[in-house]
Amino acid sequence: MSLPTSDSSLQTLFNDFNNLRVLIIGDVMVDAYVWGRATRLSPEAPVPVVHVARTENRLGGAANVALNVQALGATPLLCAVIGDDAGGDQLLDLLHAHDLPADGLIRSAARPTTVKQRILAHGQQLLRIDSEIETDLNQEEADQLLAAYDDLLARADVVIFEDYDKGVLSEAIITECIARARQRSIPTVVDPKKKNFLAYRHCTLFKPNLKELREGLKLEFGEPNTDRAGFEAAVARLREVLMPEIVLVTLSEYGVFAQQDDQKTYLPAHLRTISDVSGAGDTVISIAALCVALGQPAAFTAALANLGGGLVCEQVGVVPVEKQRLLEEAAEAGLA
Repeated sequence: MSLPTSDSSLQTLFNDFNNLRVLIIGDVMVDAYVWGRATRLSPEAPVPVVHVARTENRLGGAANVALNVQALGATPLLCAVIGDDAGGDQLLDLLHAHDLPADGLIRSAARPTTVKQRILAHGQQLLRIDSEIETDLNQEEADQLLAAYDDLLARADVVIFEDYDKGVLSEAIITECIARARQRSIPTVVDPKKKNFLAYRHCTLFKPNLKELREGLKLEFGEPNTDRAGFEAAVARLREVLMPEIVLVTLSEYGVFAQQDDQKTYLPAHLRTISDVSGAGDTVISIAALCVALGQPAAFTAALANLGGGLVCEQVGVVPVEKQRLLEEAAEAGLA
């Protein structure tokens, strides 16, 4: 199999990343971690007592995509709704600490900031506590979000929709945002979830994983290595309904699939020591968005995104991709 290639040299492409502005709209959240020791059960209930050793707050959801975009050298523009609460304060502090802009964030007293708190002891997660609601924005919040989106869109080269089904992205907002981007000839790339899966008509690139493809289309098919016909029929159905220019499906241990027009590309996963798959999808969509903004072929876009997703799986926790290492590995892999 011949390796996908870029329309320009890798070094030129990676340098061009630095000139891009990426609008990320969707669900932002705080990933909170509590590490400790558990040596006894509580006398109040049959649960472990955790003695806290340290705590940490990290950017999650669309905010982690912004981190990945920043790590690749581009400028992220974040657009979302957060609560007027302590979680919102924490998120703003984290954005400031990472030198990420917050001018596109709307604060609302009507909904909490999404915070996912994980309790860990001895290398194991004992409990996760989610503070969130999943209802759609009210009209005032939606109007404010679209106004912020319009302001950022005037500066953007590409838009990422980062949907976690937390209510910021409704079908009406998605439709309006894609239409406004198309009016300006700004490409749109989508990291979908189940609720609004079929709302992203006429986006530029649509990136589900296998589970999301099955659930979003309500279709059953086997793994792509054993049921290629069933898998490709699902992709054909997706293209018929949403009419995206590019479909990019992450296939976990089977690699990645991309289709643009009639050209289909299967790329195997890179053999790596997997430490943690958390955040790999955020890296994949970030790389894909930058490649789409620069007009790269779908096969090359898939190959570079596949490589980046594998790299972050070697790290523990949700971490952004390392740009220089991605460049070096892309060169070694022959993606010239």
